[in-house]
Amino acid sequence: MKMIMKSFAILLFLGYTFFLIFHPQTEAVNHAASVLINKGPDMPVNNEAVDAPVQYVAVMRGNTQVDLPLEEYLIGVVASEMPVTFELEALKAQAVAARTFASARGYSVDDTTASQVYKDNEQLKSQWLDQYDEYYKKVKQAVEETANQILVYQGEPITAAFFSSCMSATTNAQDYWQNEVPYLRSVASPWDSETVDITRSKEVDDSTLTNTLGSSQLAVLSYYDNGYVKTVQAGSQQYTGRQIREMLGLASSCFTIERIENGLRFITYGSGHGIGMSQYGAQGMALAGYTYDEILHHYYTDVEIKTTLV
Repeated sequence: MKMIMKSFAILLFLGYTFFLIFHPQTEAVNHAASVLINKGPDMPVNNEAVDAPVQYVAVMRGNTQVDLPLEEYLIGVVASEMPVTFELEALKAQAVAARTFASARGYSVDDTTASQVYKDNEQLKSQWLDQYDEYYKKVKQAVEETANQILVYQGEPITAAFFSSCMSATTNAQDYWQNEVPYLRSVASPWDSETVDITRSKEVDDSTLTNTLGSSQLAVLSYYDNGYVKTVQAGSQQYTGRQIREMLGLASSCFTIERIENGLRFITYGSGHGIGMSQYGAQGMALAGYTYDEILHHYYTDVEIKTTLV
């Protein structure tokens, strides 16, 4: 009996050895099966997606820094910088511009117009009241449907400038900032006047003009091709259109001047510096059937939309 058992054991050993010789992959297969059954929490299996790292934005709110996930921050920016009643495609264009702006700033910003206006959920609830859920969902959709997308020029995030509205065309960066930026060129924007009243009026008395500019006698000397003021004569001094706008608090540097009793009336067209994407222009394009990427490529010259995980 012992001899039979011993012979049987030898046969089993020889059979197993023979199997390993002709099936060397078995150990690897068994190991892989074990991994599939006992996968760790960070190991993708069966084509499961790996969660991308979360990018945070350092937002200065007064004297306090608040670190926010980028996509959460963008909801508060888009909701603050563009009317939430705008078309979804316009909001998506704003989301990409806002994400690009934060990226170009190294994800270090404040919550004012010096960077981008940001409002948290409590502020939005106070602003939107009963429509909070509806509006929040809409803005979140615009952010999510453009997730990780930024605008680049020659591989680098652009300065994604934007403004409210213009008369009929945006302005060249060098005409307002004095520095040429190849992707911030003057382009036609006829949609603005179709979506909002672009005309405003402001009266300034002679005393204020004299104290601010040194004279109450002003005359526009030259305009840029798109209607923005280039130079203004004020007594013996000359100013740029931008200087007049900022010193007198005008809505735009696209303006005309009328003499009134004891002062001047400034008629402005559009609102903002006029560089980059016109928000009301984007709305007009969206209403006309353009998609967010078409809007962005129109207002930012020769840029690319790049998807980045971080």
